[in-house]
Amino acid sequence: MHPLLHTKDNVGCRDLMIALEQCHMRGFLWKSMGMCNDTKDELSACLRAERRKTQSFNRSGVADKKDKIRQAWKEVEENS
Repeated sequence: MHPLLHTKDNVGCRDLMIALEQCHMRGFLWKSMGMCNDTKDELSACLRAERRKTQSFNRSGVADKKDKIRQAWKEVEENS
């Protein structure tokens, strides 16, 4: 199962999304015989890489925020 494809976060995988959609448009037999599996695997790898970029960006900001919160609480405790 993959996330929603057409979002602002997945712009780097646009070509693969289009290729998978075109493959699926070829019909049921094409999909059922596994002819789209390679494209789907490539898209999954691309989406995974995009998700990891987003996660690392989000995690980098969290440490700074936690330090600021700890410092603020430390100041509150010292002044109480």
